[in-house]
Amino acid sequence: MAIRPLVILPDPLLKQASEPVRPDEPGLKDLARDMLDTMYDAPGIGLAAVQIGVMKRVVVIDVSKPRAEDDKLTEAEKDPIVLLNPEIVWQSEEMRVHEEGCLSIPDFYEEVERPDRIRVRFQDLEGQAQEIEADGLLATCIQHEIDHLNGVLFIDHISRLKRERVTKKFAKAARRDTAA
Repeated sequence: MAIRPLVILPDPLLKQASEPVRPDEPGLKDLARDMLDTMYDAPGIGLAAVQIGVMKRVVVIDVSKPRAEDDKLTEAEKDPIVLLNPEIVWQSEEMRVHEEGCLSIPDFYEEVERPDRIRVRFQDLEGQAQEIEADGLLATCIQHEIDHLNGVLFIDHISRLKRERVTKKFAKAARRDTAA
C-alpha cells in the first residue's frame, strides 16, 4: 500500500483524543495496511492512526522480533495485530519499567512504569469482538498506543523537567524547519 508521513511532536494532533471507528467504514482495511507499512518502514513496533494524521481509534502492533533501525522484517517474520477501538478492561497491580520510544518523538527514549499485565478488548478488521491478555513488551506497547488514542504521549509519564526539555527541543526544531 503506502508509507504515510508521521506526525511529529509538537504537532497538536498528538494531544487530541481519537474518534471511535466502525469496522464497516470504507477504506479501513487500506488504512490498516498503510499503518503497517509505515510502522515497518520506520521501523517501529506499534502505531496509532493519529500518528499519521487520522483521528480514528485504530492501532497496529507487531512485537514479533526485536529489530535495529536498519533491520527490516521479512513477510514470514511479521505477526501484526490490528486493534479497532481498543480499551483496557483490566490491569495488574504489578508494575514494570520499560524503556520506551515513539515514532512521533524520534530518537528520544526514556524509562516508563506501566502495569505489567493487561486485558484489552477491541474489534478486529472483520468487526468481531476480541479480548486478549498481554504482558511484557506487548502489554507496554498496547498501553503506549492506547495512550496515543487518548491524546497522551509517553513523555506525559516522565518527570516534568524531562518532558519540558524534550518538548522545547522538538518545538525549536519545528520552528527551524518552518523557517527554512
